[in-house]
This record gives sequence, structure tokens and C-alpha cells, in this order.
Amino acid sequence: MRPLILIFALLHTNAALAQGWGNVAKQQEDKGFSWTDPLWPSFWMAWTPATFALFCGLFGAIAVIGILEGVRYRDGLERKGILGLTTTLGDRLFISLLGTAYIFLAWLGLVGQPLWWPLAIAVAWGIFVFRKV
Repeated sequence: MRPLILIFALLHTNAALAQGWGNVAKQQEDKGFSWTDPLWPSFWMAWTPATFALFCGLFGAIAVIGILEGVRYRDGLERKGILGLTTTLGDRLFISLLGTAYIFLAWLGLVGQPLWWPLAIAVAWGIFVFRKV
């Protein structure tokens, strides 16, 4: 009877160790931050951190231009730039956003990634539009 208890104790120990080490590979690792993982997986639209940041930036820029037009420049800050257009702050924001979209699309179509250079070009384009157009 004593050898049977000893064998059972050894088998039980080995089974517990095998079960414990067998689960090590099955544990999920922390993936960390990803720009492409959805923020809310069960939501109807796939809001990733990148799309959320983009829309927050767009609506923030529109809000800043709206506040400037409403508080500081009540009559509008119209001027005629080098393109020959009479533009307000909202017009210049629209032209800079439209140009930025074309810059990124052309870069992705012709070069691909990384996107740091078109970002610099788009910032320079925005500065140019707000100062000269």
C-alpha cells in the first residue's frame, strides 16, 4: 500500500507540473500600444487612436478658427494673397487641409512609407497658406 501511495503522489506532482508549464505558452502577452487596434472593439465604427486623433485635430482646428472669427476678428480677416483669392481664416484652413490631403495621397502613391517627410511638407504648406494666401 505504501508504494502505491508514493507512486500516486509522484504522478500527481508530475501532472501538476505539466499542467502548470503547459499553460505558459498559452498565456497572452501584453501587446502594448498600437495605432491600429480599435479603441472600442464592439462599437459600430472602428475608431483607432489614429482616426480619433485625426478627427480631434480637425474639430479642434475648426473650433479655434470659429472662436477667432467670432471673438477677435468679428468682421473677418479677409486678405488677397498671392493666388489672387480673397480669403478668410476658414478659407485658408480649408485650403491647407485640402492641400495636406493631396500631399499625403501623392506621397503614399509615389513613395510609400514612412510618412514623416510628407508631414513636414504639410506643415510647411499650412504655414505658407496662412501667411501668403
